[in-house]
Amino acid sequence: MTTLLSKDEFRKALEDAIKGNHSQKAPFTLAWAEGKLERKHFARWAENHYHYVGPFANYLAYIYHNTPDTPEFESAKDFILQNMYEEEIAADRHTDLLIRFAEACGTTRERVMDPKNMTPTTLGLQSWCYAVAARENFVVATAGLVVGLESQVPDIYRKQTPVLREKYGFTDEEIEFFDLHIVSDEIHGERGYKIVLEHANTPELQQRCIDIVRVGADMRRSYTDALWREYLEKDLGNLIETN
Repeated sequence: MTTLLSKDEFRKALEDAIKGNHSQKAPFTLAWAEGKLERKHFARWAENHYHYVGPFANYLAYIYHNTPDTPEFESAKDFILQNMYEEEIAADRHTDLLIRFAEACGTTRERVMDPKNMTPTTLGLQSWCYAVAARENFVVATAGLVVGLESQVPDIYRKQTPVLREKYGFTDEEIEFFDLHIVSDEIHGERGYKIVLEHANTPELQQRCIDIVRVGADMRRSYTDALWREYLEKDLGNLIETN
């Protein structure tokens, strides 16, 4: 890219980088939304998801460290710090809410926290998040983790959450993790877009952000598809059309 995109053009390019591989279209997500899973499948999801989202505050800490400590970037640093606070301190820790759901599905806190219970692809996603957060320019890392990953969550959970109440009979307390993230990650996603649109102010930075958002979407989709292959494919076969 040799010409700086307008903010509208840049936002559309970022959104298009996700659309091609959004995890809301993944077979695992569709099977969940259509009520084809059993509680054991939700348990395996939680045992993996913990190791992807559990360190999210750690990822953000690297981004915070790499964000310049000048007035120009004060708002970005404030957002990252607030996001970390919500993950770890405000009300209930997000990981505790996830473990509460996992226990309602029949697994245990010990199993959820044991890294031996995640797939190699989940480990790959976690490692990618750490590498991007620690090594990339803060605006590129924000694009990858907040825009590419976190902004997808509301669309995914809006598909998955109703069936948890309506078919499986989970209580509001047991699925608070999902209700919370539908709201919070929509806000975080928008704040992430704002930071990227404001601070990716060269053609090179814009292109790096677009590229890493695309990779982030691919990483999350690969993680979700690995869950399908590992835990669902033999049980559900070809009941869900892949995209």
